[in-house]
Amino acid sequence: MRFLIVGYGRVGIRTAQTLGSEGHEVTIIDNDPDKVARASEAGFEAHEGDARDERLLEAAGVGNMDAMAALTGDLNVNFAACMVGKAKSVRTVLRIDEDYRQEIYEKYAEDVDEIIYPERLGAVGAKTALLGGDLNVLADLTESLTLATVDVPADSPLVGRRVVDVSFPVDSRVYAHSRENEPMTIPLPKATIQAGDRLALIADGTALGDIRAMVKGEEPDSDAEASA
Repeated sequence: MRFLIVGYGRVGIRTAQTLGSEGHEVTIIDNDPDKVARASEAGFEAHEGDARDERLLEAAGVGNMDAMAALTGDLNVNFAACMVGKAKSVRTVLRIDEDYRQEIYEKYAEDVDEIIYPERLGAVGAKTALLGGDLNVLADLTESLTLATVDVPADSPLVGRRVVDVSFPVDSRVYAHSRENEPMTIPLPKATIQAGDRLALIADGTALGDIRAMVKGEEPDSDAEASA
C-alpha cells in the first residue's frame, strides 16, 4: 500500500518506519529541509515545502495514495492537507493536540476519516488509523507488553478525572475508552472517566494487578497475578 505522511517529527518518523518495515511505500512531506534530508537518508521519497500547497501534495502523488496522515504540530496545516486528500478520495488521518476542545474535535471529525491524538496514542494509533484498523485489535506491541481492559466501578477514585490526566505505572497508557455498552474509541482530549466506563490499556503484564487495584482504589498487590 502507498501512504503519504505530512510531518516528519517524532510521530511521523515512527509511523513511517513502522509502515516501511512492513513493506508499504511511504512518501514524506515536511517544510524543514533537515527533516526532508533525514527522510531521504532513511529511504523514503521526500518533498520539502508547505503541505497547505495543493501543488506540492500533487507532486508528492497524493491522488495515488491509499491513505495520508497529517501529523505536524500545526492543526491548520494538517487540516488543509487532509482537505486536499479528501478531494482526491484518499483516506485522511488528522492529528490534533490536547488543548483543542471537544467541540473543535467534533467539528474536524466530520471532515476527515480519523482523528488521532498522538500524545496518548503515538505512532501505533497513526498506523492503525491509516490502515483503517480496529482500535480493539492493535498488533504493534513488543513481547513484554499486552492489551487489557479495565472496568471502572462507581467508587473508583478515577471517576471525574480526564482520561489523559491519569498516569498508570510502568509506562502503561490508555489507548481507548468507552462508555458502558458503547464501542471503544480514542479518548477525546477533554473526556472524563465515569462510573461504568471501560479503559483499554497497553501495559507491561506484570503491572496489570497494580493497574486494576488503582482503578478500584485498592492498595497495589505486588504478588497479584498479571492475568487476575
